[in-house]
Amino acid sequence: MNRQATEEAHDPRPAPAAAPERFETVIVGGGQAGLAVGYHLARRGRPFVILDANQRIGDVWRGRWDSLRLFTPARYDGLPGMSFPAPAWSFPTKDEVAGYLEAYATRFDLPVRTGVRVDRLSRDGDRYLLAAGERRFQADHVVVASGAYQRPRIPAFAAGLDPGILQLDPNRYRDPSQLPGGGVLVVGAGNSGAEIAFEVSRTHPTWLSGPDTGHIPVRPGSRWDRLVTPPFWWFASRVLTVQTPIGRKVRPKALTTTAPLERVRPKELAAAGVERLPRTVGVRDGSPLLEDGRVMDVATVLWCTGFRPDFAWVDLPVFDQDGVPRHHRGVVGSQPGLYFLGLWFLSAFTSSLLGGVGSDADHIARQITSRHTDGRSAAEVLTAARHAGQPD
Repeated sequence: MNRQATEEAHDPRPAPAAAPERFETVIVGGGQAGLAVGYHLARRGRPFVILDANQRIGDVWRGRWDSLRLFTPARYDGLPGMSFPAPAWSFPTKDEVAGYLEAYATRFDLPVRTGVRVDRLSRDGDRYLLAAGERRFQADHVVVASGAYQRPRIPAFAAGLDPGILQLDPNRYRDPSQLPGGGVLVVGAGNSGAEIAFEVSRTHPTWLSGPDTGHIPVRPGSRWDRLVTPPFWWFASRVLTVQTPIGRKVRPKALTTTAPLERVRPKELAAAGVERLPRTVGVRDGSPLLEDGRVMDVATVLWCTGFRPDFAWVDLPVFDQDGVPRHHRGVVGSQPGLYFLGLWFLSAFTSSLLGGVGSDADHIARQITSRHTDGRSAAEVLTAARHAGQPD
């Protein structure tokens, strides 16, 4: 090895960072929202790339508990351009959803890069800069489609539980076989909590903590359900939107209210031996404490207390005091070229669902297509030209 090569080999200076890859649009997240907007952009001939943190499309669904099924029938679970390949009134499993998403990306040849976790989104002059480890991406437009249900809402007092108590959330629970012997306290009495409690009760003494959320009057898949679902879906997707007075009135409550039980009924929980308990509010001597003062002696606590979005990696002033992005129908007015997609009630009651995200995706793709690469919309360019005395 010559002297120059030796000096280069021992040069303590860091290697220069690779130049950012440049795209017109970067979509963060390869789930149903990201794939749907990719479909609409591809139809319009716009260049883009989808970055997904998982190693395989659909892995978010594959990682959920084994018995999970959708609450919407397959006829309402299709993304734009491709129906869900299952009997219309069946309820797909989580693995069937994962396979469908993978097949969807393949069918439309969507440019998804898996295994790329975006760590930071910031401004770089008049463009956006995305960091993913050592890699950098520049974009005129960024669609944040990383999911509405990212981080479990686990109360801070959970850290005070005895280390011998197994704690799981729906992202880490798979089936009852992974639980140790002894009692199981399921905290959170919504659909996820009720379904998991019902399943776990077959092999473990089980308690379900939280207020009764009620239940829908018809059983999913029943004759009445097949009659009621079509008009309800039309109403939820076309009328319960931010574009209507009733939708704007319903939206705040819908964002904070736990949905009624759909598949498992209270009487079925009782018949299975699941005891209903009041809220879990703290810890006493390392064990869960209920609001009525009882202390639960259990081996496992399953936190089914909901999820919240995790946008800590978005380094832009676009959030309110609760960490919720400020937008209108997914378009962030304060940051031209930035969009959010797939959030609960983004523009309609069905916005976060497989069969509902396509409408929002189409709207955002239209917004992107109408914009020029300098970040201005076609209308803004036209107005500027008129003010400058130029012909339209």
